[in-house]
Amino acid sequence: MNEVLKAIAERNSCRDFSPEPLTKEQIEILVKAALAAPSAMNLQPWYITVVTDKSFIEAFDAEIMEFVKKDENWYKTMQERGGKALYDAPCMIFIAKNETNYATHDCGIVSQNIALAAHAMGLGNVICGMARIPFEGAKGAEFTKQLQFPEGYTFGMSVLVGKANKGKTPHELDFNKVSYV
Repeated sequence: MNEVLKAIAERNSCRDFSPEPLTKEQIEILVKAALAAPSAMNLQPWYITVVTDKSFIEAFDAEIMEFVKKDENWYKTMQERGGKALYDAPCMIFIAKNETNYATHDCGIVSQNIALAAHAMGLGNVICGMARIPFEGAKGAEFTKQLQFPEGYTFGMSVLVGKANKGKTPHELDFNKVSYV
């Protein structure tokens, strides 16, 4: 099977990371994969911030969990997954976006590039949209400043990356969600 198709078929969302940090070389490969993403009219409406600072990730996680506590079922699910929203990932890649027409779509492409590159490197990863939560709270402006988002950029998506503590079988394909015209 083609290596790209194999990576697509085998990739899964990791929710249990080892604390082992990524190497500088691994991070550089992930950044290059992100920057290689195509975008509408090649506008590249993104800005990438790589975070490996454990204290920042823990503070960000705490903000998410405070929000999650408001929903009993969601909180219970997070507790069953170890009680952390960011699963102790040692690296978090933020993709900020500007407000051009296709920026949200393009951020999705960037995040998928990162996820597939991480998988191809033998790293666990999960695309994490709930990382938007702290930006909507009282500390949102502070987080935006710490992450060095350029003026006019907001959270688009994030990807958590690290060595997975355990593997997981990808989900079954559901062909009932397909029509052919």
